[in-house]
Amino acid sequence: MALSHAESSQALDLRVEDYLDDKLQSIADLDTLDELLVNVETQRNQLQSQLDDAVKELEKARRTTEGRNESLQRQIDEFSELQTSIDTRVKIAAASDAPSEAIARLQRPMKKLQHVELAQKYLMLVQDVERLRVEARSHLPDSPKAALEPYAKLKQLALKLRSLSGNEELHLVDHVQAVTESLWNEMKETMSAELEGVLERRHWPRVDPQAEMDDEWIACVEKLLDLQMSEIVHSSSAVPLLPFDVMAAIFAAEFRFHFMTDKPTSSPQSIGTHCFPWFLNLIEKWDGFFRDNLGHLLATKFHETPVAERTVYLDPVCALITAMLPVMREKVQAVANEAIKNPPFLSSFMSQLMTFDENIRLRFNYDGGDDDRGWHGLTGEILEDHFDTWFKGEREFAMARFEKIIESADGRKIDYDYSVAGKMKPTFAAVRITDLLRVVTGRYERLRRLKHKTKFLTDIQLDILDGYHDRLRGSLEAYQSITSTLGRTLHGASKEQVAALEGTGALETLCKVIGSSDHIANTLTEWSDEEFFVVLWEDLQARDAQRSKRNSAASGIEPGGILGRVPSNVGDGSNSDSGIFDETVSAYSSRRNVAEQLLVNALADSHAKSFRAYVNKVQWTTVGDAAALDEPWQFSITPELDEPLRILQRNFDFLTRALSTASFRRVWHDALDKLQDLLWTSVLLKQSFTTLGAAQFAHDGGALFSLVERFIPGGSGALDSLREGMQLLNLPTAAPADNTGGSVTRLTLKEASDRVFTDNDEARKALDELGLRVLTPVNARYILQRRVENNENIGW
Repeated sequence: MALSHAESSQALDLRVEDYLDDKLQSIADLDTLDELLVNVETQRNQLQSQLDDAVKELEKARRTTEGRNESLQRQIDEFSELQTSIDTRVKIAAASDAPSEAIARLQRPMKKLQHVELAQKYLMLVQDVERLRVEARSHLPDSPKAALEPYAKLKQLALKLRSLSGNEELHLVDHVQAVTESLWNEMKETMSAELEGVLERRHWPRVDPQAEMDDEWIACVEKLLDLQMSEIVHSSSAVPLLPFDVMAAIFAAEFRFHFMTDKPTSSPQSIGTHCFPWFLNLIEKWDGFFRDNLGHLLATKFHETPVAERTVYLDPVCALITAMLPVMREKVQAVANEAIKNPPFLSSFMSQLMTFDENIRLRFNYDGGDDDRGWHGLTGEILEDHFDTWFKGEREFAMARFEKIIESADGRKIDYDYSVAGKMKPTFAAVRITDLLRVVTGRYERLRRLKHKTKFLTDIQLDILDGYHDRLRGSLEAYQSITSTLGRTLHGASKEQVAALEGTGALETLCKVIGSSDHIANTLTEWSDEEFFVVLWEDLQARDAQRSKRNSAASGIEPGGILGRVPSNVGDGSNSDSGIFDETVSAYSSRRNVAEQLLVNALADSHAKSFRAYVNKVQWTTVGDAAALDEPWQFSITPELDEPLRILQRNFDFLTRALSTASFRRVWHDALDKLQDLLWTSVLLKQSFTTLGAAQFAHDGGALFSLVERFIPGGSGALDSLREGMQLLNLPTAAPADNTGGSVTRLTLKEASDRVFTDNDEARKALDELGLRVLTPVNARYILQRRVENNENIGW
């Protein structure tokens, strides 16, 4: 808010008063009053001058502003008039057809103008292409490096045109591409012609393989390498080196003459005996020549380039192989097309081709330019087109061979000569099947692709193993249906089938399953540790682990051919000791265990039948001459025991030839345990014994134990309970006197009975004194009660 005039005057007076008070503070200050007035006057004049200047500037600014306002107003008026005029013309144009007619009249001239401009650009581009071609030609053959510069520009131009949208409608694109390719071929031909001339003058290849290349020869090779350097560096696949193509041309021509004409050596069947050896011998012949003369040159040329570590460029022999492979590939493709019509020949041809590829890799360290995965070989190329045909033939052969083995006359017989005594004896069929599986492995172990190897594993080998496992399982099921009452009731059994199981027939049937299952399981376990199957198993694990990481529904589905047939514990940390055949080994081991248990039951049934008379007819209460107790040699084996011992010996004789030592002992341990139960329950704890009867029973037991020990040293330990029971049962009624007239420290029947029946602690002490470690007090009481002398009706 502006101050009033009075307020302004009053404020001025106050400021003047303050100024005077500041300057005139004492009487002495009055002497300077004149000077003070002069200063005040000077300052007033300066302020007045500044005020006048400010007034002038203000006036000038006002005049300028008024002039600008007038100019702006004129522009606004002019714009309004122009806008009005435009609106008027737009309305007139909207109501008129003149613009459309004008545009239509101008379209044809504009198109012609565009065509002219495009033609001019085409012409300029064609002139540039021709100029680059002429420039590249001018540098050949003297300076291939200089020729590469215009060629590279032309190549880049062709690629750029090819990348443009709508390029398929431009004939210029094809023209530039054709000129580029033509120029490159012309450059190669020009440079190759120079080397061909040198080779002709040197009478190549009629030169000494130990000779040295001269400077002109090496210079031509170097020029071709310079020309091709850009192509080599920028190519993702192995490129044949031009100088080696030129030098290998004569070899390729010779190859075609020998193996791709109407000569006998051109026959498809002779590829393994003539063609492949010729190729390998050729490379081996010139191995030293190329290494000695060009090894240093290649190392120098490719040093510090992106391909400095690729052997197909550094190793002259690998470069020679790369140059020769196209003609061999052509031959192999032709033979493959013929072989697919004849499956047996196709199988032989593929084996020969894999051997050829392996020789190239191993003898010449050839990797095809892939340091990581190696060279897939010509086999890989053939299998891209013909794998299914080849696999079908291999499977049909293998399955036909499998059926023939199964149905062979001696296939189900035990091969007793397969191994030494103490080792498991498989059937002839089991041995032949493992041989067949090994042959199948030989068919595919040199393949490079995992899916091909997996196909052989699952659709041939595992199918054969599953088929044979089903045969063994069927054999056991048939055995059980014949030997069990329920099985005979449901399925019936012919007289021939029952007769086949008489004697050792049942044992032989089961031993065939045991030996065959054991042979297959052990063979597969050994194979799981072989390098080929270890690597295959690791590859399958890596593939499944990768699928698990993707965590998608599609990738998580295991191929049907392998699902459940190899261990599926990938990624859970429990597969460190597993193998590729673990599932199959487990199945065969289970079949062997089932057969062993049936064998134990068969032995038990055989023994039970043979001991039937001994159990039911023998009387042990016989009263005889007590003197016989002091002369055991007077005892003879109970007649009813002759047949059981004969059956036991027969079974021992048979099984000791058919089973391994471990299986033999395992089966007989369980069988003797069942025999012990039979004699324990049906004789020892059921019959009554006099002193003489107990001695006879103990003598029979000694014959039984002796027979067991003859076949299984220490095996009678399975009958320890029976042995100790016989010993306790055979206690004398009175302590025998020794030769000196004293008495032997031994418990009598009465003493032992008194102590055993006292309590458990006293019973254990008595049994310890008698050296009986297996019997329990309860069993000891049952046994002692079987002695007639312990009957309360008979006095001591």
